[in-house]
Amino acid sequence: MARGVTIVDDKEQSRYEVRLEGETVAIADYVRQPGIVSFTHTETFAGHKGQGHAGRMIERALRDAREEGLEVVPFCWFVAEYIGAHPEFLPLVPADRRAEFGLPGR
Repeated sequence: MARGVTIVDDKEQSRYEVRLEGETVAIADYVRQPGIVSFTHTETFAGHKGQGHAGRMIERALRDAREEGLEVVPFCWFVAEYIGAHPEFLPLVPADRRAEFGLPGR
């Protein structure tokens, strides 16, 4: 990870954040319910796009979900595409909902 970059789960605001030297440069909003985390929106702010911040943040969020035994519902297109490109995270999405997000059933 780049120097001065941290990824935090701001549970109070229900979002992951990428902070670069204290400034929030990317966010991923989520909604938690028992056993499930739904990702609703991911955004990288102007001047910080194309640097991989969102991908690293979503990887962290998905690893956290896996560690906590949570199912993932990727309403956010970016999260769905990330899972599609990183099949190790596919088992987190309920099999009966994968088609809804353009993900393979297996």
